Amino acid sequence: MMSCFLKPDHHGSSRRGQIVSLEMEERTEIAVAEEEEGIWLTWEDLSVTVSNGKDKSKPILQGLTGYAKPGQLLAIMGPSGCGKSTFLDALAGRLCAKAKQTGDILINGHKKALAYGTSAYLTQDDSILTTLTVGEAVHYSAQLQLPDSMTKSEKKERADFSIREMGLQDVINTRIGGCGGSKGISGGQKRRVSMCIEILTRPSLLFLDEPTSGLDSAASYYVMSRIASLNEKDGVQRTIIAAIHQPSSEVFQLFHDLCLLSSGQAVYFGPASAANEFFASNGFPCPTLRNPSDHFVKTINNDFEMEDPEQGLSEGLTTEETVNILVKSYESSAISHQVQTEVVKIRSRNSGAMELKRHASFLKQCIILTRRSFVNMYRDVGYYWLRLLVHGGLAITLGTIFYNIGSSESVQIRGSLLMFVATFLSFITICGFSSLVVDMKVFERERLNGHYGVAAYTIGHTFSCIPFLLLMSLIPGAIVYYLTGLHQGGQHFLYFASVLFISVMLVESFMMIVASMLPNFLMGMIAGAGVLGVMMLNGGFYRLPSELPRFLWRYPCYYISIHRYAYHGLFKNEFEGLTFSISEEGRPRIISGEEMLRNSWQIDVENSKWIDLLILVGMAILYRSLFIVIVKSIEKVKPIVAAFNFK
Repeated sequence: MMSCFLKPDHHGSSRRGQIVSLEMEERTEIAVAEEEEGIWLTWEDLSVTVSNGKDKSKPILQGLTGYAKPGQLLAIMGPSGCGKSTFLDALAGRLCAKAKQTGDILINGHKKALAYGTSAYLTQDDSILTTLTVGEAVHYSAQLQLPDSMTKSEKKERADFSIREMGLQDVINTRIGGCGGSKGISGGQKRRVSMCIEILTRPSLLFLDEPTSGLDSAASYYVMSRIASLNEKDGVQRTIIAAIHQPSSEVFQLFHDLCLLSSGQAVYFGPASAANEFFASNGFPCPTLRNPSDHFVKTINNDFEMEDPEQGLSEGLTTEETVNILVKSYESSAISHQVQTEVVKIRSRNSGAMELKRHASFLKQCIILTRRSFVNMYRDVGYYWLRLLVHGGLAITLGTIFYNIGSSESVQIRGSLLMFVATFLSFITICGFSSLVVDMKVFERERLNGHYGVAAYTIGHTFSCIPFLLLMSLIPGAIVYYLTGLHQGGQHFLYFASVLFISVMLVESFMMIVASMLPNFLMGMIAGAGVLGVMMLNGGFYRLPSELPRFLWRYPCYYISIHRYAYHGLFKNEFEGLTFSISEEGRPRIISGEEMLRNSWQIDVENSKWIDLLILVGMAILYRSLFIVIVKSIEKVKPIVAAFNFK
């Protein structure tokens, strides 16, 4: 543990800031002499408020000023709820739509958006496809992010180098999430995999949101030391900004600069090594053998009143009063003036323009995403294999219950069978929603970091799921069709399987839309099942079209229901060309299938069954297109600016 031997100074602040100022001046001279290339980030009088109801707003950040330099690690610390993540989001341009930002944030002395490849943002949650191995995850990402001007071997070499940088070469063939009963990699290793993916483009600016969250002290130090040593490994002078809750003393020693926040106010900004002197000079020294970061956060935590006699606080002084003393002391200190001077110097630098990097072409991204998504679906048992098993079980059940139905007195029986096939076999598709939600989280993280766009993701997901949906349609469909003895003929079976395939595709497309709007698993399942249930009821089977209430249920629900066109197509495929023997007043009567469709089901036989199939295909395309539109329209933050505009 780092020891703190400074004694409190309760009678004045003449020494306050002297050591800090001297250290900052020395570091400034070194920085100017070296003229490091990279990104110089400054913010001045930065404030953020969030809308909190009608005509009300809540301040999150209040008048922050500071800087971040190439080759240095800036730590943003403070108690929970102090605004660390909001501050990081503001610097990265990721504030949500409800947040209002004031003040200046300059990159190399200019107001500009972060371009793709110049920055990377490591989120608190490690959203990675758990079915992939460490090597696969990084290699696929390299093929997506790196430009087509690089050869495949060069991309692989870059990916392998990133893996070695993060010390993951020993687990390169281990699956990330422990799929298939294996344990998988540890939390610290997963954190480093996320970092590997984000440093593939060798960005000059790194944003890290709670990089040590959920890790023990040893893993936290190893992860942070790897991050801090990146500049030494590939020569890129990176500007690293990390929002971190409460690091160990070993991790604290890795920081160059420190920004302490309390309730959105700056308690301290300056060299991390001089923070002890600042607190001690104001009467709040760090007790001997106590972790400095623990002491800082405990002192400025407004959520709890401190009662520790070793804390060094004046008797009767509340935490709020303590924070006010530190804030006012910092604002009037030489440290604050030095920060202002440093910001002015950085703003006047004649830094070069940021390099606009390119990633893989749109077509290449679609191919890679299709391949990666197929591997993920193949290995994830719950994505399709479990549903295929359930489909097969239901198909056998249907085949045995409706085994070899005859052509006489089987009209209602055939209708019930086809209704169940069109509704419940496709309805089971919502069971894959949990895997879809995980997939969407990975997509959201990668898209916001500019790895690819929503159009490429949609195309990749669509093509990768087709083989599995075909299996779910052909195998159960064949079991049902031939056990029950439906309309004989290869063409009729292919049409039957095609309607089942498109129906399953449609429900999956619909659940993608639900996942984009309601990423919560429980809420998404309830909403998706509810809407699909309404479509079933308005499909024209449970209540004939003429019996549906005209307002809402018939217009428009009946005409936009997926199941209406599935019913009509399957019924036409089955009944057209067949004759049925029915009994009327004790006498047998032969009736055609077309007449049965008109009289019993109110189905318009003038329209071909192929029109119903084409409408289903058009709805599938429409739903996938709606997914793209909805994702782009409801996004809370804008994705990183990319080299081309397929966003």
